Amino acid sequence: MSNELGALFSPYTLNKLTLNNRVVMAPMTREFSPNAIPGDDVASYYRRRAEGGTGLIITEGTTINDPVASMGESIPAFHGEQALAGWKNVVDQVHGAGGKIFPQLWHVGITRDPTKMNNPDLTNVSPSGLLAPGKKIAEPLTGKQIESLIASFASAAADAQRLGFDGIEIHGAHGYLIDQFFWEGLNQRTDAFGGSMENRGRFAVEIIKAARTATGPDFPIVLRYSQWKQQDFEAKLADSPEQLEQFLLPLADAGLDGFHCSTRRYWEPEFDGSDLNLAGWTKKLTGKTSITVGSVGLSADFIGAIVMKESSEIRAIDDLLARLENGEFDLVAVGRALLQDPQWTNKVREGQLDAMHSFDGGALATLS
Repeated sequence: MSNELGALFSPYTLNKLTLNNRVVMAPMTREFSPNAIPGDDVASYYRRRAEGGTGLIITEGTTINDPVASMGESIPAFHGEQALAGWKNVVDQVHGAGGKIFPQLWHVGITRDPTKMNNPDLTNVSPSGLLAPGKKIAEPLTGKQIESLIASFASAAADAQRLGFDGIEIHGAHGYLIDQFFWEGLNQRTDAFGGSMENRGRFAVEIIKAARTATGPDFPIVLRYSQWKQQDFEAKLADSPEQLEQFLLPLADAGLDGFHCSTRRYWEPEFDGSDLNLAGWTKKLTGKTSITVGSVGLSADFIGAIVMKESSEIRAIDDLLARLENGEFDLVAVGRALLQDPQWTNKVREGQLDAMHSFDGGALATLS
């Protein structure tokens, strides 16, 4: 391993979990779990990434126990005896290969397409019934429904701990349910879960508190969040560091150990006047573990990669390593590179830097 790669391959402690290196496998939706049950092939898929040296694996989005939580019949669930048995097999396989793994706990909210599900008669849920700003297609969630969803996230967190997972990631990004509460464009509620920045974050705060109560103080809990939304790539939760601090601090204080900060291009500054990216600002403002992600290993953003645009040139690895060495963020999430090559992490560590250019532009999985 070359000296300049030292920062990427140094150990890191998250809560009381020690990771062998700073490489995280980003969650990527695959839809390879028929009837929502992850099988042996799913366990093998994650085991190979652990064998390939990845420090922490975050699974594809796996849905909590709510009848309209999922957007596909082959997206894995995180409830029910068979699905949880499948995830237990995944955990055992990854641990057998020396890896660490978190499930990403997910509810898609209003983005669910009922016609693709076996229960198309059920109505989607969201804070205000809005699919996009100004486009209402359902009724707002009731207070009782919100309480039930919070309990479902907490139950999933407890199940993750019981199955032997090393922590959890709560999916609060990309325009899905939790993010629909965050985003003023989709949250027009007038109760305690809508209106101010603090109120719009309350749903996530209560989920985090409930998950922490269900698992205890030593179980790592990470929240994934984003400024951009699949409904609007230019959307912003915060237009300034001051607004971002107002958004983040209640979440941090609720019991989080870290934030997974989803951007489309990790190297772009988040606010004028500073080179810090979103993960950098998040760490600066909260002091919590910060995971950067967004086209690591790609010159184009991952949206372009998904639609088959050319993405074969890497952003200079020196830039990423310098940021990591300087403490801008703590961990680096990698998506397509690990999707294509389970041994990517080992190849980078061993100095096979052409592994950083090994993209064929044909990977179709999407980031959860």
